[in-house]
Amino acid sequence: TGQGLLILEAMKMENEIPAPKDGVVKKILIKEGQTVDTGQPLIELQ
Repeated sequence: TGQGLLILEAMKMENEIPAPKDGVVKKILIKEGQTVDTGQPLIELQ
């Protein structure tokens, strides 16, 4: 829990997104550099 999963860039600032729970990344749903929407799933955890 709390381990960094990804870096999200917003308004030229980089923010590390921590894991909400223990687990393994099952699938990455986005590509590097892709624009994402608020609330959009980025990864699947198992």
